[in-house]
Amino acid sequence: MVVFQPCGVRGKVDDGATILEASQQLGADIESVCGGTGACGKCKVRIEKGYFAKYGIRSKIASVTMIGEGNEKFLNKAQLRQNYRMACQNRIHGDVVIFVPEESRKGRQVIRKEATARDIKLKPAVKKYYVELKNATLHDTLGDFERIQAALAEKYKLRDLTIDYPALLNLQNIVREGNWKATVSVRNKKEVIDIEPGQITKGYGLAVDIGTTTVAGYLCDLTTGEVLATNAMMNPQVAYGEDVMSRISYAVKGKGGLKQMNRAIIKGLNQIAGRAAARAGIRRSDIIDMSIVGNTCMHHIFLNIDPQYLGKTPFSPSVNHSLDIKARDLGIKIAPCAHVHVLPIEAGFVGADNVGVLIAEEPYNQDEILLIIDIGTNGELILGNRKKLLSSSCATGPAFEGAEIKHGMRAAPGAIEKLKIDPETREVQFKVIGNERWNTEVKNIGARGICGSGIFDAAAQMFLAGIIDKGGRFNSRLESTRLRKSGSGPEFVIARADETSIGNDIVICQKDIRAIQLAKGAMYAGAKTMMNRLGIDKIDKVILAGAFGSYIDKESAAVIGLFPDCAPKNIYAVGNAAGDGARMALLNTDKRKEADIMARQVEYVELTVEPDFNSTFTKALTFPHAEDKFPHLKHLFPKSKSL
Repeated sequence: MVVFQPCGVRGKVDDGATILEASQQLGADIESVCGGTGACGKCKVRIEKGYFAKYGIRSKIASVTMIGEGNEKFLNKAQLRQNYRMACQNRIHGDVVIFVPEESRKGRQVIRKEATARDIKLKPAVKKYYVELKNATLHDTLGDFERIQAALAEKYKLRDLTIDYPALLNLQNIVREGNWKATVSVRNKKEVIDIEPGQITKGYGLAVDIGTTTVAGYLCDLTTGEVLATNAMMNPQVAYGEDVMSRISYAVKGKGGLKQMNRAIIKGLNQIAGRAAARAGIRRSDIIDMSIVGNTCMHHIFLNIDPQYLGKTPFSPSVNHSLDIKARDLGIKIAPCAHVHVLPIEAGFVGADNVGVLIAEEPYNQDEILLIIDIGTNGELILGNRKKLLSSSCATGPAFEGAEIKHGMRAAPGAIEKLKIDPETREVQFKVIGNERWNTEVKNIGARGICGSGIFDAAAQMFLAGIIDKGGRFNSRLESTRLRKSGSGPEFVIARADETSIGNDIVICQKDIRAIQLAKGAMYAGAKTMMNRLGIDKIDKVILAGAFGSYIDKESAAVIGLFPDCAPKNIYAVGNAAGDGARMALLNTDKRKEADIMARQVEYVELTVEPDFNSTFTKALTFPHAEDKFPHLKHLFPKSKSL
């Protein structure tokens, strides 16, 4: 068994296959300019060690053996010690988890984390103040910092200021370099965190959303609110587990697991900060403030807090309230005296990312009943209005991101992202990422697999076309060349081998449908449980938050029963609202206070202890639901199907 991360592709290969051959067979697509001769050095990978409960395998370096001279040629001793290997120069002889670094990926992951246009009132924690100081003389030997204190008090009414130690170290040289003219960065009108020679008008901050699967950073101008650069990457912790529980398990059972994952995310954040700064034409040290959101597990691992108690009843976090920590204490390489503001968390499985969504969408200021769904590896929901708000979390697993689907993959070039099935002929039309045309318009479109939005479409279209029934079972009476039986049961061909780059048909099988049902059923059951708690029978609006929510077809989502019935015009996506919330907190300290208040006012519903949750969940496994009516979908279904 070979598992490639972060793409999530997995499968069995023959003993003795090279890592490169395994990647080609399974569709992981590792870069190899030389075609596997060991001459280009482009196929660098890392062998992971430890037990991976998610896959039920123990990965070890002994599972691969080196061949040829490529390893020593392209890898230094430190890299070899860290278990880096060249994919074409190593054969597989046992179960193994292999991490493919970003630079070695042929089909680079498509990470859709664009900032949403939002009107944000500017009130940053860090502001710059220009002062002109009196020169020190033999008759006036007042300390340089005291001169700055006096100038800031006189001109800006800032009093009782302190100064952070690293800023103090360079103070004298800087004020003299600027000929006693300086720009002082002050945090919360209390602490001097930076001093620059002359007059500087611009200040920069970084807002970050640490997702289970992806990490996105938004570099902002603190004086205008403009997003100057966005940079995103796959969360490097994916190598240690695709979902929250897998990472908690790795932290608990793996030797030094927490430290490994903490180092990985800190390194990733430094890369994001560096790339965003370079794109904006500034230095990384020019970033003077930072805000971060993430689910509770990501929050704890980022802070190097043991997450084991998040996986045990009663799932309590280490801390609920927001935190302000010096970036240098966390190992984040921005301005030496910059702080990182970590937004509060609501409960064990509803974290700061959900609070980011909360302050971005402000359901607590609305009269209508809103259902906000943040779709990801861990699904989080908010329901209510200004009168009362509930939140919950449900383990959807990584099915929506392709990880539990036979030919599933994350969004990357070649992934089927949109498809339609003719209800009469059952012929399939699809589009892949990186090509605007349909497969029927291209001789070989080169499909590699199917990603989340395509999975939604596949389930909905197969149901509407009668390929599967309400219970998710395949229609054995259906006559179609695309419907066939395999050793593991029935499957439906989405893309034929000559339409793919992997040389095999891409199919949806019974196990895939079950994985989709479990994931969508959890989301629906969470929403229905909260509706019952509020005593309501309908929802006015459904808001799809998260980057994934922006790319799924809302009709497909409604057809499979991701959420209760709602008018199509009132179902809409808002992009990465968690990241927008982080950006708001970066640019406006009132939003930080609002986040702390609202995080405590939202009532968290622990679904696992709700007496009716299991029965609610069971009913939600049906397409679109076993009992609930969907009048807004009536036009899509034959009269024989009761909605």
